[in-house]
This record gives sequence, structure tokens and C-alpha cells, in this order.
Amino acid sequence: MERRKTALVIGATGMAGRALLTHLDRCADWSVIAVARKPPSFATSARFVAADLLDPASCRQNLGGLAEVTHVFYTAYADHPVIAETRAPNVAMFANAIPVVEAAAKALEHVCLLQGTKYYGHYLGPFKTPAKEDDLRVAVPHFYYDQQDMLTRLREHKTWSWSCARPHVISGFALGNPMNLVSTIAVYAVLRRESGQRLTFPGKPGAFTAITQATDAGLLARAMVFMATAPAAADQAFNVTNGDFFRYQNVWPLIADYFGMEKGGVETVDLAHAMTGAEERWATIVAKYGLAPHALSRLVNWNFANYVFSVDWDVMSDTTKCRQHGFLEFVDSTKMFPAQIDVLAQHRIIPSFAQ
Repeated sequence: MERRKTALVIGATGMAGRALLTHLDRCADWSVIAVARKPPSFATSARFVAADLLDPASCRQNLGGLAEVTHVFYTAYADHPVIAETRAPNVAMFANAIPVVEAAAKALEHVCLLQGTKYYGHYLGPFKTPAKEDDLRVAVPHFYYDQQDMLTRLREHKTWSWSCARPHVISGFALGNPMNLVSTIAVYAVLRRESGQRLTFPGKPGAFTAITQATDAGLLARAMVFMATAPAAADQAFNVTNGDFFRYQNVWPLIADYFGMEKGGVETVDLAHAMTGAEERWATIVAKYGLAPHALSRLVNWNFANYVFSVDWDVMSDTTKCRQHGFLEFVDSTKMFPAQIDVLAQHRIIPSFAQ
């Protein structure tokens, strides 16, 4: 019988964290501890531990006694509209939490850190593609570098190992996480459909035709568990995407067909400005269709949408290394979008006419 493992999922209520809890709940050989500021709003067998990662005392008090932890999955993230401003809080959260857990967990085997393609500087402009895990870091500081360096220093002369997962545009279901590509597209489509408008692409023309990629949250969860348990994956970073590429110009007609809308071309707009007043329109839609009463701000971040739809250069990660080390799963991105929109409809986040 396989020895039971104990996972500590830090940032458990975000998209990646929720997917990890969902996956690990199905695994008989895992016990799970979920860490966040507030308890999960979804069903899970995980034991909840409240902690404010920005407060060192809170981390010492609430995480310092978790001696049973064998595997840590760090998915916490503090956002800011200015990317440079994300560095300080995210470094602080990691520094407050991980050394405390590492000191307490005497049987610790692995720490898996969630990163992303910002590691390769994709947010700065065109970059080397397909990006490989051993590509040189860009000159601009980023908390991914700080966290990874901190992790590797902490691991020196220890028996546990580490890994870093680098997805791109994680797509899944997590209420209260408005930086979600699928919910962004779905809500945008519903708003335009209810106004009798075509489904136009709101980003730059170049973003409509550039090659890009996405990562299904469930796929990411399974990959992170693989990285945390496969001996060959120890002390390495891995790109984790669906394994394919797409252009919005090919995906957009599929979304229009899904919602029964007239297809539109590119109509570049500042969504943060164009969606002024959309909260009230959304409240009307919620009442009309009997949707779950979630504020629009919990479903969509229009500044995030502006960013995603403005990247008019190719974004491509090479996933060869992951496959070479034994993780062979993939997701068809063109099927992922409608499947995840179906989940939104099932949870009454969007109207059920989206069939």
C-alpha cells in the first residue's frame, strides 16, 4: 500500500489552488491542508488553515505547527495593476510562509512553486520563442526570480526537492478570481449578446492573429502533482501548457457560434473604459436569467482583459521537457473554451442559453 502523503496548498482558493484541491480530493493516498485568508467557497475534504501571508506573525502562528506536511504547492499571488509593484508583496508572502513550513515539516519531500511565462519576459514585448526552461532570465527584476532563488537557497543541504511550474493564462473555474480568460470571454460575449451586438474582438489587430497558448487549470494541477512526486522531476522547472497553440482569429468564431452570435472582426477598445456601467447591466442580466448573484467585479477584471488582448506578439512555450520527464497529458485548447464555458453555465454564472 502506498504511503499517504500530506499536501499543503498555499493560495488554495485561487484558480490553480482550487484545481489542486479538486484533483487531490480524488486521490486516496493524499491528505490535504488548504491555506488562504478565507475558507474555500466550494466543497472540499481539505482541512482549512487561515493565514495572512503578508503578516509574518500570522504565518508563524498558523503554519508553524504543520509538522505532517510532506509536499507544498505554492500558488499564492498578490496582484497589482503595475507589474513592477507585484514584486514586493509576492516576495514577502513567499518569505513569510515557506521557511516557516520548511522548518516545521520534518518529513518534507518537495516544494512546487507556481510561476508563469512572465519568467521569460513575455510581458515586456516580443521574446525568444518557443521559450525553454533554461533560457536566460531577462534583465528586468521579477518576483519569480526572487522566489525561485529563495527556494533553491533554502533547499541547499536538505533532503527535500523543488520544482517550478510555468503555465500561461491559467483557465479554470474560481469565483473571486477575475483574472480568468474563460470567464472574461464568456461575460464579454453575454454582455454584447444581450445588447444585440456582434461578438467583436476587443484587442489589438496583431493580438488577433498572433500565436498564443493557454493552460487548463485541471491539467496544471495534475502536472504539479506529477512534478512533486516523480523523482526525475526533482529540482527542475517545467513549462506546462495545453500542448498546442492557437490564434484568436480562429477561436473567436467558435465562441460566437457557441453563443449564437453574429461573428465580428477586430474592434479595438479600452475595455476598462468601454465597460463603464457594465455592473448595472450585469445585475439586470443576473435578475433576468436567475443567475448566481455575483458582482461583475468577481468575474472579470477589465484591465486584465486589456492586457491579454493587447499582446500582439507570439507567446509560445516549449513543453518538450515535461513530456521527456514523463508527463504526457495535453488538452485541445479549442475544446477547452466551450467546455469551461459550459461549467460557468452549470454554476449559473452565465445564462444557460450558452449551449
